Amino acid sequence: MPPSRFDPYRLPPRPRSAPGWLPLSAVLLIVIGLFATGASLGRDMGLDWVGRLSGGRDELVLEPSRPVRIEIPSIDVDAPVHPVGLAADGSIAVPSLDRHEETGWYDGGPTPGQVGPAIIVGHNDTRSGPSVFHKVPQLRRGARIKVIRADDSVAVFEVTSVERFDKDGLPAERVYADFSRPGLRLITCGGEFVGGSIGYSDNVIAFASLVSARTR
Repeated sequence: MPPSRFDPYRLPPRPRSAPGWLPLSAVLLIVIGLFATGASLGRDMGLDWVGRLSGGRDELVLEPSRPVRIEIPSIDVDAPVHPVGLAADGSIAVPSLDRHEETGWYDGGPTPGQVGPAIIVGHNDTRSGPSVFHKVPQLRRGARIKVIRADDSVAVFEVTSVERFDKDGLPAERVYADFSRPGLRLITCGGEFVGGSIGYSDNVIAFASLVSARTR
């Protein structure tokens, strides 16, 4: 298969102190579209899914359950979610190009609805046209994201911001280290397509917070 216009894009290093993340070196991780994984979580998720944060705050928290589908009505996204892990080179994998209309949830972090930032990645485009997260830059504050989970629950997130960062200047603390509440990060490429080993000049990240949950 010829290379796509989607080129590798970087994610910042995962903080060593953040629960749920495996410690890695301080170098930037590269999310590479050509390295996908079919690894499953290898664990059975329970159905007792609604909880509350401790410490006097009345905030919704869900029990672990892997995401299986993501729906974003405002940008016409309705796509499967598959677990992705680390490729052989230590980078985070994303769906392969022949599955560019699907998304990948990084299974080394929280599941959507748990405390912490759940990460879902997707392609911007390929040579054949737009991909699943092509319209993520068009998301607006307040837009709703529905994540259907394996336990038949639906976690509903609200977009708080959509921001573009140079690949060498991603804010690691904001992306990975906010364990104050259940959050969601949608990550894709953006900016100018410069080609070569860089691909797109930027990453686009939609930040969202959990606002409600229900059974399907």
